[in-house]
Amino acid sequence: MKKSLLVISAIALFLFGCKSFKYPTKDELGQPLHYIQISTNYGNMVVKLYNETPKHRDNMMALAKKHYYDSTMFFRVIQGFMMQGGSCDTRNAPSGVALGNCDSTYTVPAEIMPTLYHKKGTICAARDNNPAKASSGTQFYISQGRVFTPTELRAFATSRNITFTDAQTKAYTTVGGIPQLDGNYTVYGEVIEGLNVIDSICNSPTVQYLNDRPLRDVKMAIKVLR
Repeated sequence: MKKSLLVISAIALFLFGCKSFKYPTKDELGQPLHYIQISTNYGNMVVKLYNETPKHRDNMMALAKKHYYDSTMFFRVIQGFMMQGGSCDTRNAPSGVALGNCDSTYTVPAEIMPTLYHKKGTICAARDNNPAKASSGTQFYISQGRVFTPTELRAFATSRNITFTDAQTKAYTTVGGIPQLDGNYTVYGEVIEGLNVIDSICNSPTVQYLNDRPLRDVKMAIKVLR
């Protein structure tokens, strides 16, 4: 009888530990998918990292596992554009100072893909003006952007002499985004849960002369979910 109870308990623990993950675990090619959670004092976001950008995916996961982002802040926020974080000078930063001047000692080679674009909720790598468009090792931004009307998007495409795919057109005219950044920065994931958190942060008051620092500090922590 005791042995039976032990076996049942072991099976129950195994089944509980192996309960299905909430999100898809493999992509269309059967490769494992990876997710991170960005926790903030405005709410949490779940981000799916793209397998098409493995260098950026692996770099983000490595930093999250080291707890690099814990206690850092989104230090630059622009309504209708994006929110930027990942600078180490934001830890325990005093109020009333501009932030964002602390960067990694390494860069990540650009992984700019035409199929990955700046729709609302995408996580993208910040960078300086280096000609290779190599990314900062730690700083990133999350797109908010705005919704374009079809007429506005056609006019924008004409002015830039570019053509949007059907998927891009649908995204930019429904959820919105930042098409003017496409092709210039690596897009390496997207928020799949917590889009409302982006709006809460991006629409909060900021101090322009402090590099658009939020009036209320937006603290974060990042952990790997899978």
